[in-house]
Amino acid sequence: MATKGKITSLDIAYLAGVSQATVSRALRGSPLVNEETRRRVEAAVKQLNYKVDKNASNLRTQHSGTLALLIFEDPTADDSHINPFFLSMLGSITRACAQQGYDLLISFQQFSRDWHADYADSKKADGIILLGYGDYLAYRDRLAALAAQGTKSVRWGAVLPDQPDVSIGCDNHHGGRAIGEHLLAQGCRNIAFIGDASNHFPEFQDRYLGFAEALDEAGLEVDPALQVDAETTEQSGYEATRQLIASGVPFDAVFAASDLIAFGALRALDEHGLKVPEDVAVTGYDDIPMARFVNPALTTVQQDTRQAGEMLVDALLRMIRGEKVESTILPVKLTVRRSSLRAAK
Repeated sequence: MATKGKITSLDIAYLAGVSQATVSRALRGSPLVNEETRRRVEAAVKQLNYKVDKNASNLRTQHSGTLALLIFEDPTADDSHINPFFLSMLGSITRACAQQGYDLLISFQQFSRDWHADYADSKKADGIILLGYGDYLAYRDRLAALAAQGTKSVRWGAVLPDQPDVSIGCDNHHGGRAIGEHLLAQGCRNIAFIGDASNHFPEFQDRYLGFAEALDEAGLEVDPALQVDAETTEQSGYEATRQLIASGVPFDAVFAASDLIAFGALRALDEHGLKVPEDVAVTGYDDIPMARFVNPALTTVQQDTRQAGEMLVDALLRMIRGEKVESTILPVKLTVRRSSLRAAK
């Protein structure tokens, strides 16, 4: 077949022996095109050295070919304003988008802003991935507004029965239970929980409930005096642990609701002359890279951030294609290190 001028999708269709609509679907990666047909189209594209006009394609499909990642600013000790837990997930999301042929628009947001309105009305992206949000009860209304406006969005967070959106989260209840069982096996009986255990922070709450379940099965009651609120920062963990020490309530272990809280707790315990793990066993949650390098190395619960990032992208793309998508809970793994091994004393 001889062609003149610019190669078009009609030329590809002729060479591949398919319709022009099939070429369009194959180039978009539509699941409606079988593998054999896709290979014929790709071979024709290569033979004719055809270049996809991404802008024209986007205009026809009303798709931008871009996903938006909204990261909500966290108070941090440096200028990043990113919870370190999200950094590895950010890398996974970026790679997953590239593998699917999508660009990724990353935006920092302050919770006080009307980010939900800005992105619901914008054509910058076909869908939104949300990381970090603080108080869920305050955040929920904005998620509901996104859903009501038809915005495709998926978030990393707790899977709740009444949520208005789709989320990918980890099994926080099992993770909290695993920590409780581990500390009990180390001979700890007065275990403090550092973190907000209310429904404002459902991930922390699930960790607390799993921990409480382990104590209950061991015949122990949860002591409300051993629960101190804290947010996910080193400073908050430090101040909460100092408050716990000042209360005079005896404790032999600290279950920090996040690794950052645990780092603050380690500092407070050290300043008060309490040795870890000899006097107080300490555990965290998240298994961020620094957990391996603090002294002593931190026992924590590992969440698979690589799988989480890939699943967030996959769920959003399926949603954009009009497929049914449900929230998913991922398994977790207890990683034991020296900070909680009372046998080390």
